[in-house]
Amino acid sequence: MTRTTTGTHPLDHLVLPTQSLEVARARLAALGFVVAPTGTHPFGTENCCVFLADGTYLEPLAVGDEQVAAKAIADGNVFVTRDRAYRDSNGDEGFSAFVLGTGNADADHARYVDAGISAGDTLGFSRAFTDPAGKSDIASFKLAFAAGAKATDAFLFACERVNAPDVDRAALQAHANGATGIVEILAVSDAPGKQHELISITVDNPAAERQGGMFSLPNADLSMLDRAAFTARFGLPAGAPTDLRFAAVVFSVRNADVTSRLLAANSIQHDIAGNDIVVQPAPGQGAAFIFRETK
Repeated sequence: MTRTTTGTHPLDHLVLPTQSLEVARARLAALGFVVAPTGTHPFGTENCCVFLADGTYLEPLAVGDEQVAAKAIADGNVFVTRDRAYRDSNGDEGFSAFVLGTGNADADHARYVDAGISAGDTLGFSRAFTDPAGKSDIASFKLAFAAGAKATDAFLFACERVNAPDVDRAALQAHANGATGIVEILAVSDAPGKQHELISITVDNPAAERQGGMFSLPNADLSMLDRAAFTARFGLPAGAPTDLRFAAVVFSVRNADVTSRLLAANSIQHDIAGNDIVVQPAPGQGAAFIFRETK
């Protein structure tokens, strides 16, 4: 999901650090998701993604080779450096990054530098991608990074898909829980207003914010809440004080009854908050997952 023209950037994917891809794979499968084969980065990290029909995806991220990752940090690799900073501050399980689609990462980097929110140099890389049928291709990306001055709990970056794999993802998008996409991301801050400039510049739309701290992207909303409002809305703990923390993902599902029955059958504890099915974070999951039936 990318933008090749100017305007508000869409959600591309979300990064969920985890200590173990095996644990993440088991947890996500129990939640009713199809999990892609392991992908290995050339800088020591690895993932097992969950692809959704709306073009967005989840990226559970683990450190597969500590030595290679340490060298990447020493070489100034912002992606691995920020991942390490997140883990040092929050542990190995969580929700570290909100990623926007872009058609020009270099232009985004220039905007971030001009605005004083750049987190470092751009990063270009390629990795192999294999679909469930065994067909392989090379995926290439270029990333541009943004972050607030103090925030170590979260960062944002723009992702240009320089070469999108020519593989059939239909089987990877057929989730037993009925999830079809991401409709909202919940962020927590003790001073939400101080994060508005960071978000609006990153999404490339100074007018993106709606009343109440919600930013409307072409394919999802990003909602900024203080800790009390987050807990009141979903009945979830909001955690320690923070400048900015990504806390929850809201998925669209075809049929909430099907989703709740699957969760119950797989012994996944869940609660109901209004029309939402709420699953608290767990190892391999990172964020609160909220399932919402949409028409």
